[in-house]
Amino acid sequence: MPNLELFQTLAISLGLGLLVGLQRQHQNARIAGIRTFPIITVFGTVCAWLAQDFGGWMLAAGAVGTAAIVVVANLLQRTEKHIDVGQTTEAALLLMFAVGAYLVVGNTPVAVAIGASIAVLLHLKETLHKAIAKLGEEDLRAIMQFVVISLVILPVLPNRTFGPYNVLNPYNIWLMVVLIVGIGLAGYFAYKIFGGKAGTLLGGVLGGLISSTATTVSYAKRSKDTDQQKASNNLIALVILIASAVSVLRIVIEVSVVAPATLGKVAPPLICLLLLMAILIGLGFFIKKEGAGQMPEQQNPAQLKTALVFGAIYAIVILATAAAKDHFGESGLYIVAVISGLTDVDAITLSTSRLMNNRTIDLDTGWRVILVAALSNIAFKGGMVAILGSRALFGRVALLFGVSLVAGALIVWLWPEGFVLDWFGKG
Repeated sequence: MPNLELFQTLAISLGLGLLVGLQRQHQNARIAGIRTFPIITVFGTVCAWLAQDFGGWMLAAGAVGTAAIVVVANLLQRTEKHIDVGQTTEAALLLMFAVGAYLVVGNTPVAVAIGASIAVLLHLKETLHKAIAKLGEEDLRAIMQFVVISLVILPVLPNRTFGPYNVLNPYNIWLMVVLIVGIGLAGYFAYKIFGGKAGTLLGGVLGGLISSTATTVSYAKRSKDTDQQKASNNLIALVILIASAVSVLRIVIEVSVVAPATLGKVAPPLICLLLLMAILIGLGFFIKKEGAGQMPEQQNPAQLKTALVFGAIYAIVILATAAAKDHFGESGLYIVAVISGLTDVDAITLSTSRLMNNRTIDLDTGWRVILVAALSNIAFKGGMVAILGSRALFGRVALLFGVSLVAGALIVWLWPEGFVLDWFGKG
């Protein structure tokens, strides 16, 4: 290794130690601070260098020595009146020794990311404690259920295809479940933080992240609530439109995760529809004069039953898509898109994205199928407003959704074939 690289590694090790030590010093940590942490981190780097020439026992001895320093420091603290029983600083010391060693034997960007993450995590102590104090039993249950869904069930599923058309892969199906539940859970916890205080814009955004259909149903029912009078029909229509716009943005995000190479072709028409809806939202804010109401109570999206239902819907859509393509060609996919979009646009989005990613279907057909499903979902939500909401609300939503549906249909019909936006990379 050239001397320049040696000094570069040493500088990174020293810098990471100083970063964490600065945070600990600011928090008045008794065991280690601005000097001890960089010394321990550099010590780890030097031990790793020595281990390359003299064997791994040098690194092991350094780790034992660092642990001994921590033990002695704790023993010396026993004579003080106020003892900090936390072990955060001690654990950080041992980890920074390992980070210093990993700079030599591992990947430098990873070591830097770990060191910086440690500093940020230590600094967010009060914020994290306050956030955890706000968690209720339902919130903890949501976290644990997501752990079961993502870290217990997913790893044990077979990663191979089964069934008719050889398209049902249990691992891939459940991976899409994890993705959708994860997006919903992020929106759910954002709601738990801002929920009661959420205004029009935030209420619609959180509703779109959790479930735009559920948000539409909840707010439509409120339009008939003559007792509370918390929000006007204009306000409710605006929240419903925002949630639907976020659901379109959510489609773009899902495609970017599942089939990033197709974004150059898939994203532009969807973004055009999104921009139109954003203009309608802007006009709605200009016209609206009422204050923002509170969001309706949201349900935990990480329930195992919900995950199983989505998994089943996704599997059915995959199978139906394969069957439609086999019997009717690519034109049959639009029928599946319309039917699937009535209940859940995520399933058809993910399944079509995988087909595009594998080049099983043409990209121009793929994004049109996804957009048709999104338009079907918007029409379905408009029907829910007609059934569950007031006539005044339906009139406003019908106007907003009608413009969106006409614009979406024109995009599907008139969008030029082969158009690719280089910002996203060519598909």
